[in-house]
Amino acid sequence: MRAALAPAGVRLATAAMGTRFELVLHGEDPIALKTAGEAAIERIEEAHGLFTRFEPSSLIAHLRRLAPAWVAVDRDTVELFLDVVAVARASAGAFDPTGRGDWPAIHIDAAGQRLRLARPTVELDLGAIAKGHAIDLAIAALREAGVESAFVHGGTSSGFGLGRPPGIDAWRVGWTGGPEAFELLDQAYAVSATLRDRGGAIEAHVVDPRTGQSLTSSRQVIVIGPTARLADAWATAALVTGERPASLGEEWTVVTR
Repeated sequence: MRAALAPAGVRLATAAMGTRFELVLHGEDPIALKTAGEAAIERIEEAHGLFTRFEPSSLIAHLRRLAPAWVAVDRDTVELFLDVVAVARASAGAFDPTGRGDWPAIHIDAAGQRLRLARPTVELDLGAIAKGHAIDLAIAALREAGVESAFVHGGTSSGFGLGRPPGIDAWRVGWTGGPEAFELLDQAYAVSATLRDRGGAIEAHVVDPRTGQSLTSSRQVIVIGPTARLADAWATAALVTGERPASLGEEWTVVTR
């Protein structure tokens, strides 16, 4: 994807979740914008620490280490896991953070703000939704600070356009290799593809969790809608099934090619 970002503004970036997150903010007070942007960056980095599966200090490692005991979490994390389970269920496992049909082993006590895994052997990889969640957290931080115009993306494959850039009706995102351009106005997008270029070598990197088989035919999906984390998750589900998820409402746009 390529985002047509408006010129000038305050720009910040950080490396997290194996990619580069970038923010561009517009407003009258650059100092206030920078402060708001730094708060948004902090939320992205906190999300990385919580949801990486490669660090023993992460929540993912903690859940497995203590399973099947309950682990207290914050409200944002509860909301994330509620979406994880909801999309896994609604997509009949086309989106599955366990990769092997174990998503029912994720237990959520929403009222008590607790999570647990049914057993320590449950593999949990939130790579298909955590980046979008981090973007949503960043957007929430910007809104709390009163920012009305911003674009946040993670590796260009997921992003959110807050408000509109100066002098333009909406944030415009182009689909690399195609003529399509999509407009975002307080909306998120996520793009997913079955193949990727790894140093000049094209490789399949998406597995259908329902069968365990790699998706080897070339397919790309973009999902546009209200939240980045759900756009991320539904883009994965739509990529696996090759069609628009039946449970998505009219507020969502899905394009496959």
